[in-house]
Amino acid sequence: MTDIVKVKTGSPAEERGSYSRLVAVDNLIFVSNTAGRNPRTKLIPKDLTEQTLQVLANIDAALASVGSTLEDIVAARVFVQFPEDIDAVMTAYADKMRGINPTLTLTSPPLGSSEYKVEIEVTAYRGAAKANVKEIAISL
Repeated sequence: MTDIVKVKTGSPAEERGSYSRLVAVDNLIFVSNTAGRNPRTKLIPKDLTEQTLQVLANIDAALASVGSTLEDIVAARVFVQFPEDIDAVMTAYADKMRGINPTLTLTSPPLGSSEYKVEIEVTAYRGAAKANVKEIAISL
């Protein structure tokens, strides 16, 4: 029998939208698009680097609730509200994700609020951080 775990953070948006922050299907983990609101202060940093790092901290906390980590991420989708912010957001993202190297989709659509400068959604596989990884370089 497949085990499914649904994690809620208590966010009003989760209740309003009827969704979970994270759904784990056995070892496959899906984390909803996540903003940079600090769960303690309820504030969203204005600084791009701080906001990006807060998003990743929020994702890391959600993953930790099911025994996973950022290092288990295999795919990421980064949504940057304003195209001129892409370089700053991706620099902060890369500093935190260097060595993990998941697949990446980067886009610049309107987000749910102008306060959100970046949102990130990820897929992880619990235990991927400890897997034997083989990197292959190809020319495209």
